[in-house]
Amino acid sequence: MAYDAELAERLRAVLGREPALKEVKMFGALCFTVAGHLAVGVTGEELLVRMGPDGRADALSEPGVREFDMTGRPMRNWVVVGPHRIAADDELAAWADRGVAFARSLPPKA
Repeated sequence: MAYDAELAERLRAVLGREPALKEVKMFGALCFTVAGHLAVGVTGEELLVRMGPDGRADALSEPGVREFDMTGRPMRNWVVVGPHRIAADDELAAWADRGVAFARSLPPKA
């Protein structure tokens, strides 16, 4: 699945000042890493957000958020946020911040 170029640009603007930020294309999505750890991504018109188990459980209780499941097996620590939940830049930034915070909480990559 291709990713929405406009959403990718909005996400780049939100993450623009983040140090150690890199873009990686994988599985048809555009993902962003922080200090080597995947944090967020764009797939279609949706946002992928990486978060710990507690954050994931809380996020899944919110409308417009679902499990990330590419292969019939949900990917733990990831959620998909629907387009209506990220329509405003402040909403997009809040979700991106959650993914970045989780990535920063992980041990440094060797």
